[in-house]
Amino acid sequence: VQLQASGGGLVQAGGSLRLACAASGIIFSRYSMGWYRQAPEKQRELVARITSTGSTSYGDSVKGRFAVSRDNAKNTVSLQMISLKPEDTAVYYCHAYWGSREYWGKGTLVTVSS
Repeated sequence: VQLQASGGGLVQAGGSLRLACAASGIIFSRYSMGWYRQAPEKQRELVARITSTGSTSYGDSVKGRFAVSRDNAKNTVSLQMISLKPEDTAVYYCHAYWGSREYWGKGTLVTVSS
């Protein structure tokens, strides 16, 4: 199983980025997909999640700024981020789970400069 995240980088505060996660080795349509992030010296936290049926949920700090979507035909999940803030700086991880099966990607770094 591979979850390959891409799209991270350096952006100024107020800017936008779009992350993508390409999944392989799983029946993608069955899985709930999510994005988590971990900033230095902080715990990993949920950013956004989208279920197999398309229901979405977001962490409180990103509501109204981030949007998660999925393309089951391409086995990808995306995270559109706007109005980025320095506190959004973190490594962003792609996550997949279905029942007892759970997988993590290696992460992509997002750095927001003030």
